Amino acid sequence: MPDQITRLNPPKLPNSEAIGYSQISIAAPGRMAYISGQVALPPEGGPVPADLAEQMKVVARNLRAALEALDAGPEHIVIAKCYVVDLTPERLAALMPPLLEAFDGAKPSLTGIGVAALAGPEFQVEVEVTVRLPG
Repeated sequence: MPDQITRLNPPKLPNSEAIGYSQISIAAPGRMAYISGQVALPPEGGPVPADLAEQMKVVARNLRAALEALDAGPEHIVIAKCYVVDLTPERLAALMPPLLEAFDGAKPSLTGIGVAALAGPEFQVEVEVTVRLPG
């Protein structure tokens, strides 16, 4: 079966593969799913972590649960959009390791977006993904 998503990192663009994502993702025709932005709201309840990296870990768990519900995995993510309150290089460095861990070696296209606020004042990061469903 040919790859359902082809990843490209053209030499005339910055080398994003070394950072953990692809400049271009080409999805073969098929069913697509759009996972709503996931925040650090633990499904079992409880407090939202105050630390950005800890929030990203909860977001990553929520994303993985959404993928599992679709019988999909990180390799099926076409693009991820990561919204971060008060985005700075330091905050980006804090959230990238748990975000890349959630990708499990897959390198989808990725957009980072700095925002003033999210759905609640306790949320610092939100990630939405577009998925090309397997099969």
